[in-house]
Amino acid sequence: MAAASETLQTISKLTPLSEVTAMVDLRVKPVTPRTLDVAAAAGRALAVDAMGAARPSSSLALVDGWALAADATLGAGPYAPMPLIHPPQRIETGQVLPPDADSVASLDAVKITNGFAEALATINPGDGVLPAGGDNDPDIPLRRAGERLRMTDLAAFTAVGLSRIAVREPRIRVLPLRGTTIVGAAARLLASDIERRGGAAKLDDPARDLGTVLASESADAIVVIGGTGSGRNDTSVHTMARDCELAVHGMAIAPGETAALGFAGPRPLLLLPGRLDAALSVWLAVGRRIQDRLAGVPGGERQPYRILTLSRKISSTVGLVEIVPVRRVQDTVEPLASKYLPLSALTRSDGWVMVPAESEGYAEGSAVQVRPWP
Repeated sequence: MAAASETLQTISKLTPLSEVTAMVDLRVKPVTPRTLDVAAAAGRALAVDAMGAARPSSSLALVDGWALAADATLGAGPYAPMPLIHPPQRIETGQVLPPDADSVASLDAVKITNGFAEALATINPGDGVLPAGGDNDPDIPLRRAGERLRMTDLAAFTAVGLSRIAVREPRIRVLPLRGTTIVGAAARLLASDIERRGGAAKLDDPARDLGTVLASESADAIVVIGGTGSGRNDTSVHTMARDCELAVHGMAIAPGETAALGFAGPRPLLLLPGRLDAALSVWLAVGRRIQDRLAGVPGGERQPYRILTLSRKISSTVGLVEIVPVRRVQDTVEPLASKYLPLSALTRSDGWVMVPAESEGYAEGSAVQVRPWP
């Protein structure tokens, strides 16, 4: 019994989440950029500002109509047609404006009879025209370094003539230590979230040896699921302490208190509990931050959320950050669980609320930020 007790993984204290994230911000550095085809860069974070040439190089028609000088139509109206000395040129969307034209009138704004043209409406300079450089100013970045790329961005990059861009794409290995259904489900969930947020995830087989994976140089970060508690078969924290640097064991986050953080040189190693709710909570609070730092995404990146009102209070323990699933009921949300999050609470919820460590919770009627699950 004495020998068994000496090998137990025990937690001496829970490290505040603010200290864990501060350590991540200090020690996790952006990965080396790589160049990708624009079509393959969705979700990736830009390594440098994306700049494009001035577009268009000449003024173009934005609508089908008549290219003309706007001054020639001054005072024209349906009951006071204005004769046009120079018959306007018919033009189509995307065509270059003639040198003497500064606007495009709609087809029904000009009447032409026997070669004689009349304006039936006053046209303003620039109407119906995309000016030179109007699509893109070459001195202003299309997107800035550290911003994640959306499909809309990629379409705009292609239209402005960019074909390849420099991005940061963290390689993250996800190792489920056990072959159980729950641990495997958590590993697949995290791997898909890594991919969706611009990383390259490698999902390891649960038969892989943890020590071998920790020694591997084929990843920028490693996420291990399982073995962080004090069970007889829980040894992942001891293995990390033996082979690498153990920085934190025990985080003040619920669920997820037994999580650990370490480093193999500059490479971060995140050990998550073998429960789906706990692994997910720590991933949301710490794992995503690690991926952001590897991708060069600044801490102030906007995360999607909605402000909604609580229909029931949330009680929380001071000193713990808590992840609470909430379900929407009309224009309010109600908490479904805390501390332990049943699988049914995850599936029935519409998002989650983070209660900060210094708070005792939120009163009924409080406005809270509801974030979507992965």
